[in-house]
Amino acid sequence: MKLGVFLPNWIGDAVMATPALRAVRDHHPHAEVVGLARPYVAEVLRGTDLLDRTLLYDPKEKQGERSERSFVRRLRAERLDAALLLTNSFRTAWLAWRSGAKRRVGFARDLRGWLLTDRVTPKPKSRPHPVLDEYNRLAETLGCSTLSTRTELAVTDEDARQFESFWENRDWRLRSSGFVAMSPGGAFGAAKHWPTEHFAELAGQVVRDLDRTVLVLCGPAERDTAREITSLADDPRVLSLADGPIGLGVTKAAVREATLLVATDSGPRHFAAALGTPVVTLFGPTHISWSETHYDLARHVQLDVDCGPCQKRVCPLGHHRCMQELTPAAVMPAVRELLASGKRGAA
Repeated sequence: MKLGVFLPNWIGDAVMATPALRAVRDHHPHAEVVGLARPYVAEVLRGTDLLDRTLLYDPKEKQGERSERSFVRRLRAERLDAALLLTNSFRTAWLAWRSGAKRRVGFARDLRGWLLTDRVTPKPKSRPHPVLDEYNRLAETLGCSTLSTRTELAVTDEDARQFESFWENRDWRLRSSGFVAMSPGGAFGAAKHWPTEHFAELAGQVVRDLDRTVLVLCGPAERDTAREITSLADDPRVLSLADGPIGLGVTKAAVREATLLVATDSGPRHFAAALGTPVVTLFGPTHISWSETHYDLARHVQLDVDCGPCQKRVCPLGHHRCMQELTPAAVMPAVRELLASGKRGAA
């Protein structure tokens, strides 16, 4: 059996899909599982045994191997027995239909039901519910019976080496007692961002009050933000990856080693649960229920405002109260609690 899995396009969603991928792997141990994904999603899952191979595509590319025309040609050459759509778009349902897969499992939404052979009725968007559980429902439709909510990721040797290179020529004492990682980024939109000044203030409190090093994580687009946080904190124990190796693999390696992660509701927040690291997530415009992962060492902090959660990428009212008024003082108790417990999750 050859099974193609259309993977989610968001980094966090890809992590939340790993329990469903594990169920597929366990239920079909002899099947060849081919991931169909954007390049950055493949990087997130690299190192796991959830997929045998990955075919990459990018709808923005008009020519080349990752263009839609080339991707469809490669898909048809795969001669898939089944396609599992962990995506909700009409485009991916159309691609699955064009692949020639005999069985196509996905949510019947956005007028794409006729492209599927196994139509799963989605829960109404008006009632927030965990996306992770929805992915498991799709796996169950494919016959999987052993379902869990435990996410998983891997850190490759190359990821670990790159992260190790960051610490070269730095005082070993900065690392010896463990560090708190902070992730200020978020591709969803500006509404999820916590003010840079708040991150800097929280970092200073962690260093002074808890005697911990703080490491600010970043992707290529957040280098300047990470630099600004370290500048405002103005303490040699507040470091950032801005001038070191950057990538999803390095971020996974950093999160795995951290004693705690403080993050916005973005992709790296989900790395923590998958790698056994306690995590404090700062929620603003998004419903906690959508991205609930049932992780015991996760603490969610959200300000109760009359205009939210609005699920908007940019604050429609312009004041961004849900994040602006979420103070470091409101976040610090959760940080203290998880660090005091000394617990780690299973990775």
